[in-house]
Amino acid sequence: MTIKEITEALKFTVYAEGDGLGANVTGGYVSDLLSDVMGHSKEGELWVTLQSHMNVVAIASLKELSAIVLVKGIVPGADVIRKAIEEGIPLLGTDSGTFDTAGKLFKILNG
Repeated sequence: MTIKEITEALKFTVYAEGDGLGANVTGGYVSDLLSDVMGHSKEGELWVTLQSHMNVVAIASLKELSAIVLVKGIVPGADVIRKAIEEGIPLLGTDSGTFDTAGKLFKILNG
């Protein structure tokens, strides 16, 4: 399933398209600990977090994650959006909480 298909199905807000929304998502990773994401996430996963600072984009780029989804209606700053565009990382958002977002993603990716 592509980032675009997931974004449309779950009505995510698109803050930055990065290199586009056509990439395939291989799974999901849910964590707010940057060291956890660094050590355990896998290329192609969609990262669900409430962290919205520059380091999130840097880690997503380094780990080659497919996209970042910010939960709880968190809106990234302009500098974070610019960095996501520069790094080619789609930056998405939802008003839903982490638990609900993870459940919906699990269902759509494994349903």
